[in-house]
Order: sequence, then C-alpha cells, then structure tokens
Amino acid sequence: MNVVVIKYNAGNIQSVLFALERLQIHAVVSDDSQVIAAADRVIFPGVGEASSAMNYLRKTKLDSVLCSLKQPVLGICLGMQLLCSHSEENDTECLHIISQQVNQFPKTSGLKIPQIGWNTVENLKSPLFHGIAEKSYCYFVHGYYVAQGEHTIATANYGVDYSAALQKDNFFAVQFHPEKSGEVGARILRNFIEMV
Repeated sequence: MNVVVIKYNAGNIQSVLFALERLQIHAVVSDDSQVIAAADRVIFPGVGEASSAMNYLRKTKLDSVLCSLKQPVLGICLGMQLLCSHSEENDTECLHIISQQVNQFPKTSGLKIPQIGWNTVENLKSPLFHGIAEKSYCYFVHGYYVAQGEHTIATANYGVDYSAALQKDNFFAVQFHPEKSGEVGARILRNFIEMV
C-alpha cells in the first residue's frame, strides 16, 4: 500500500506519520505531483492558517494536483477546511472540492475559541467509521467550522452543531485529529487505509 502524506508547509505531519507507524503503515511525505498522483492513499493534514496554506498550494500547483486525485484522500483539520469552497479565515478561496463554507465559531456562545480538546462525534454515516461507536471521543483543535450539509458524515457540537467529518466521492475529511485521538483515531486511520 503506497500512502503519501502531502507536504505543504502546514504542520502536524510528524504526528500523522507516528500514528501510521503505530499501525505498521509506512507513508512517504511528498510535494511531488507525480508521487502524489501515483499513491494508493493520500493524506492531506494541516494545522495553521487557511490563506497562507492556500497560497502555498497555488504557488506549487498542488491545488490542481489535489483536485485531480481519484484515489481515496483524507483531509485532516485544516486539510478538511481547505477542501471546501471558501473560508472566513482571512476571506480565503479554497479548493472547491466540497461545496461547503468554513465559518468562524460565534463568540457569543461563551465558549473558548479555538475549541481545544476532546469532543464527541455522532451521526456516523460512512465506512470511515466502521467499528466506531456513536458519541466516541476525538481530539479537536480549531477556531473555524463547517456547517452540516449534504456531505456531512459525522457531527459534533461546540456552541453550534457542525460537521465533524465530510465525504464527497473519493474525498473524506475529518475536523478532528485522528492521529491524536487514541484507539478511535487509530481505527479511523486504519479504516481509511483499508477502504475498498
């Protein structure tokens, strides 16, 4: 199984690699379009800010590489948000793979923003969550969210109900960090790798 983690100057790659190693899965980190296109599975992680990440993707032409992928792709955290159409974070035009808007959490909820810590995921609707119980805990770090819509495959609540995970065609995405979510996250990563 040829797994590629996309390198695009948005951190957190190392913890994804460690999580895959714990599952005995060797992954290559690359920003080479041919290496990415030839992969069996592509992971698009990310921590950071949307506009600078999108600028880097456009500058390196990785934006068009991502949009052309036909194999299973997993976006994580910022990676999920960049798969959407537009982010309120610095008014950023994203990849338009999933027709959803990324919004800032409302400050009126009285909750600390960004959301940092464990939260439950529910309404699980995808093979990505095979063997995962409703209301399992996953680890989140984010100040922006994607509302629920036709591509929502899991939900969470932090002042508002939002998409904890999305799927459109071969593109899967999670707002939480499976690489930091213990056994639940490990199972989700394995489900993604073993997906038919």
